[in-house]
Amino acid sequence: MGFDQPSLKGRALRLLSGREHSRAELQRKLAPYETEPGELARALDELEAKGFINEQRVVESVLHRRAGRLGAARVRQELQAKGLDPQAVADAVASLQDSEEPRAREVWRKKFGTAPLDASDRAKQMRFLLTRGFSSEVVRRVVRGGATGIDADD
Repeated sequence: MGFDQPSLKGRALRLLSGREHSRAELQRKLAPYETEPGELARALDELEAKGFINEQRVVESVLHRRAGRLGAARVRQELQAKGLDPQAVADAVASLQDSEEPRAREVWRKKFGTAPLDASDRAKQMRFLLTRGFSSEVVRRVVRGGATGIDADD
């Protein structure tokens, strides 16, 4: 290993300084730089023991950055892609369910702000929200309620 090459731990810390990463993400990103078997696992164990790698912080970071723009389904995909504990993912997604409709309504308001003019416009608005990961039931209520801005429950 040359002197100009950062250590695996140094590379990991550089990645972690940008945003929270799960152990699985660091493993995937740093594997090409491992020069001897077990070297990366040891470096990650040490960083985890010192609290630099923390799954709960990764979950909170994703929720903080993405929940305002994405539905629970898309947030679940992102968390799963990070290789996080399935129960931590399930708990995080469950915490989003209560706010799904108000979050969808806000995303809809910022993007469209007015009720659909016709069936084509309605389909476009619904597709937009669905691709953001909001449930079809919530999307129907938001787009239908767009003209009045009132929830069906009010």
